[in-house]
Amino acid sequence: MPTPPTPPPPPPATPPPKRRRPTLDEIFGDVLPDTTADERDPTPPPPEDWYLHNRPPHHGG
Repeated sequence: MPTPPTPPPPPPATPPPKRRRPTLDEIFGDVLPDTTADERDPTPPPPEDWYLHNRPPHHGG
């Protein structure tokens, strides 16, 4: 008695779609400043007394 033919193997299961990994910019944002230190004005910021002298009248003082 002949043996029945074997059925064909099932098709391979399709893998789940790969998830796209986020980029570093998407996770941490833009961490670099718009300008570098050598592009900025080398003079220091004005001292606090400039702000006190130019304070608006509605802020007292």
